[in-house]
Amino acid sequence: MKIKVAAKLDPGYMPIHLAMLDFERRAAEEGSVSVAVAVERGSDRVNVVNTAVFASGHEDENFNYVERLIKSMLWVYGGYKVIFAGPKNVFDRIDAAYKPDGLRSFDYGFMAKVFEHPFECEYRELADMPETKGASASVGRHLDGCRIGFDAGGSDRKVSAVIDGETVYSEEVVWFPKTSKDPQYQYDGILSAMKTAASHMPRVDAIGVSSAGVIINNRLMSSSIFLAVSPEDYERVAKNVYLDTAREIGDVPVEVANDGDVTALAGAMDLGDNNVLGVAMGTSEAGGYVDGDGNVTGWLNELAFVPADYSKDAMVDEWSGDYGCGVKYFSQDAVIKLAPAAGIELDPSLSPAEKLKVVQGLMKEGDSRAAAIYETIGVYFGYTIAFYSRFYDIKHVLIMGRVTSGEGGQLVLDNAQKVLDAEFPELAEKITLHIPDENSRRVGQSVAAASLPERK
Repeated sequence: MKIKVAAKLDPGYMPIHLAMLDFERRAAEEGSVSVAVAVERGSDRVNVVNTAVFASGHEDENFNYVERLIKSMLWVYGGYKVIFAGPKNVFDRIDAAYKPDGLRSFDYGFMAKVFEHPFECEYRELADMPETKGASASVGRHLDGCRIGFDAGGSDRKVSAVIDGETVYSEEVVWFPKTSKDPQYQYDGILSAMKTAASHMPRVDAIGVSSAGVIINNRLMSSSIFLAVSPEDYERVAKNVYLDTAREIGDVPVEVANDGDVTALAGAMDLGDNNVLGVAMGTSEAGGYVDGDGNVTGWLNELAFVPADYSKDAMVDEWSGDYGCGVKYFSQDAVIKLAPAAGIELDPSLSPAEKLKVVQGLMKEGDSRAAAIYETIGVYFGYTIAFYSRFYDIKHVLIMGRVTSGEGGQLVLDNAQKVLDAEFPELAEKITLHIPDENSRRVGQSVAAASLPERK
């Protein structure tokens, strides 16, 4: 496997897309057997990928390839069932991995929790495999009337009052939801924001919410903004928090969407185009997607847990216990991880956000060591965009989040473009990379959130 654009500060980096292409090429040359993998999140929502593995031998390679593919599919699409057709010995190892005590116990438990359905793996013959199905949903772009747009992040919350598409009031409030064990703190903060926005309009016709976390049927199935809350309190307060707070404002339509999807929607509205992938690089990595019809897919889009590095020596994510995941490549963790290799010593007593600020300060001063960090992240990103294109039909990529602020963000974009140009010219022709300006990010996000519900 040859890498045309090296990750300056990470010589061991093995781009997952190149590694998979290399595996597929060698399997085809030596003799391959067809494989199909389906991820199901309901009888009418299935995503299928068809591929191939070595027909004989290479058992560990076959398993590693299929395991990384299934891992990626689960965190892009979401689902509680994996259906597999192909070599039975590969399936048996996948089935063992997705057990409460298996290699992917975190993924197993997470999917079962958010979809409220037991997780399972099922073996089938190729002829019995399902087809991809599941229509995307048309949400957003409704700008008529008096609307509240609320955006819940891990360090601040934003709310806007929007009348016929114009923001008449907006505020941003620092809060600390991740450390609050009492969910009443979050509930009161959300309600206070909604009431403040409502006070700046003659009435409220609809409420749209953009929130960190996994949203299913307007319910918050998992979210970092309730990180410290007990499972019992989460069930009691957090899952329906946006529906319950909105009800206190009035009997109006409510629509809740993942903040990544709302970001992608805001970008699509701003660009006047579709097939938009939004990637936020902040405390973690968040993603969202608007398809070719301008709709939100209902996929999970939890890119933080989608692998970016095929090397088993890659850094392990503390939460999932897995290696090479996006969170360590496209977040403040990536900056902190690369700092020692760049020759930057960060005070261990600083918080991750404070460490990022130190590097950003050096970047402002023109420090070449800081520049090398952003260049390396850009190389990571270029190769990973190519990997994402296995799952998303992409015309535009928007990057945002505190990691991309300032000159560092432009370096990330420039180096991602270098990778696309050098390695994947067909993707370079098709995909345009963007960093929204500050005004578009702030105002656009609130208007997009407010536009989510359709008025009665």
